[in-house]
Amino acid sequence: MNTDEYVKLAEVEDGMWYFRSLHAHVDRELSGWVPPGGAVLDAGCGTGGLILRLQERHPDWTLAGIDFMALACTLAQRRCGPGVEVREASVTALPFADAGFDAVVSADVVCQVTDPEVAAAEFFRVLRPGGRVVVNVPAYRWMWSYHDDSCQTKHRYTRPEVAAMLRGAGFTGVTTTHWNALPFPAVWAKRKLFRRPGDTSDVRAYPAAVEGVCGALMAAEHAWLDVGGRWAWGTSVLGVGVKPA
Repeated sequence: MNTDEYVKLAEVEDGMWYFRSLHAHVDRELSGWVPPGGAVLDAGCGTGGLILRLQERHPDWTLAGIDFMALACTLAQRRCGPGVEVREASVTALPFADAGFDAVVSADVVCQVTDPEVAAAEFFRVLRPGGRVVVNVPAYRWMWSYHDDSCQTKHRYTRPEVAAMLRGAGFTGVTTTHWNALPFPAVWAKRKLFRRPGDTSDVRAYPAAVEGVCGALMAAEHAWLDVGGRWAWGTSVLGVGVKPA
């Protein structure tokens, strides 16, 4: 990701509707699965927003993060404090021993590497037997836009691609769903019909009215997923898998 994007991320990710929803998806998939005192790795932690949310919800968990960019690691370490280990590294070469984590999360990062299968194999390696991986990636190649150029995305995924990547690494019990489904028409229109010269990513502060509407739509999406539903469309794909015990 471009350096400017990390600065923007640090400024807005704690409040922006997209990240609040993304972090809630991760928390839903980990809560009740990670044991008390369990260890969780954020593989591609950016500026630490997800770690901060998990710290707040699960103060007994041991949290760690890695990111490829030194600036991101510096910002994440500053924001998360000395109780969180943050290392500069790639998701394709995790600097940790085998079977050291109860869960690995990689949110909007696998899409930025040229060898995602290697990243998935690394997630599998550092997980303990019975551990869970949660991966989020952008959906649909035809949704490519200025946002992907700015974020240095290399691939946008389909649900079958995410499932195949996780199963190919050895994960079982794989499930996938789209999300960010209800705002999808507005996102498509912004990126395809109303783009402007100089547009970078859509990571930014939004007016309170926009945050309120999008937050309400995300609440409806979460309610459906909480009762076991799945979304067949949306701007993102969330994949979950388990390392066999």
